[in-house]
Amino acid sequence: MPFTAWFLALGALFIVMALAGSAVKRLPFSPAMLYLGAGILLGPRVAGLIDLDPVADATLIERLSEIAVIVSLFTTGLKLRVPLRHKLWRAPLRLAFLAMLLTVAGVTAVGVTLLGLSLGAAVLLGAVLAPTDPVLASDVQVEDERDVETVRFGLTGEAGLNDGAAFPFVMLGLGLLGLHELGAWGWRWLAVDVAWGVVAGLGLGAASGAAIARLVLYLRRHHNEALGLDEFLALGLIALAYGLSLLVGAYGFLAVFAAGVALGRTERQDPEATPPPASVDAAARTSDPQPGGSQDDSATMAQGVLTFNEQFERLAEVALVLCVGAMVTEVSWPTHAAWFLAALLLVVRPLAVYLGLLGAGLSGVQLTFMSWFGVRGVGSLYYLSYAIVFGVFEGHARPLADLTLIVITASIVLHGVSVTPLMRLYRRTPEGSNSTSEPVSLATPRGSTSAARAPDARPSQSSRYAATASSRSSACRPRSATTPT
Repeated sequence: MPFTAWFLALGALFIVMALAGSAVKRLPFSPAMLYLGAGILLGPRVAGLIDLDPVADATLIERLSEIAVIVSLFTTGLKLRVPLRHKLWRAPLRLAFLAMLLTVAGVTAVGVTLLGLSLGAAVLLGAVLAPTDPVLASDVQVEDERDVETVRFGLTGEAGLNDGAAFPFVMLGLGLLGLHELGAWGWRWLAVDVAWGVVAGLGLGAASGAAIARLVLYLRRHHNEALGLDEFLALGLIALAYGLSLLVGAYGFLAVFAAGVALGRTERQDPEATPPPASVDAAARTSDPQPGGSQDDSATMAQGVLTFNEQFERLAEVALVLCVGAMVTEVSWPTHAAWFLAALLLVVRPLAVYLGLLGAGLSGVQLTFMSWFGVRGVGSLYYLSYAIVFGVFEGHARPLADLTLIVITASIVLHGVSVTPLMRLYRRTPEGSNSTSEPVSLATPRGSTSAARAPDARPSQSSRYAATASSRSSACRPRSATTPT
């Protein structure tokens, strides 16, 4: 009966989401809120179909959340096609490193002075709750690779980077608890956990992403090979980048994010791979690769990978939020949970964002939106489970688990309720209404001497792809066929 009940519950949930998807986007309601409610109903207090304990089942939760995070980070990286030297990267880099450092410090101060935690446990709590989530924050992230609006780009880049950048602070907390070697005066932590882990992770990810992209583009253009099956390309590159980084002791989260960025950037820099307009791009997602059409195949490689990853990401979001809903019904709600949550969302996060982006040239409206939408979710769940599996004893593990699940649940509800009206309001502000969709100067092909070209220097993307689509359509007709009038 439980197995049958699972089919019925999941079938009902997926059908409801498919039918109500458009309505949910217009309401102050997010899909994650529905999954959370379903998880509560399926949990031990109601149906009993999901019975997970964040401490006892930490290994299973760690693996599930790990898979969800690496796929989401790769997807996030694919969407960010802006050149790395462009000023748009300043905000996400400062948010992911400086603002996250300030968040860890703020949570640590609150944990030691007001919660009575040891220094190690407080640092670990700060590291678990500092990273924003790439899985649950899709409503405030870039909509596609052409979206370069400042707030959405900043939040997307932050979520992609800080899930990996938080790892050194997790190791610092574990070290202060006596579970990890930090070295005299912390030299090993600085040299290995910070410098090597971050640099090697980013470097390996970028190198593997760029190498695979160039190889695939070469095979498609010159040999009509490696056509289609972009979902295998996505999974293979994610596994390769993540596995290599773990092999050398680097941070795999940073590696898969960098691999996604490198794959998209390498393809877009290619002089023969120009991203298609929306109409042709949508058709390319569902069409089979055509032999001899290597230019079109290379132009849609990253888009095909992105489409598959986004679908996988949605399924992972459903699974993990269902688990959160089931587990949160079993946590103890300490008296300090409410004010700790308020301090994190209304004091620590805003201060960290404002100080981290000081002098970045952003308006007060942009800073306010960035400070509010620091969504916590699957990344925090992974770090919590990782720490418990690493050996954090029960006396620290249970309070950390309770606070983390409470924060994740509150973030899903508060940010889910506010995202639709607030983003609608933001689009009516001068900052939101003046954003551009795809500045041509952001994507200069290799070998070009200027980012800006004269209007008549070459055909527009629309005309080129319209001609390509027309020629492919004509070439596929039988020679004896006639076109109806």
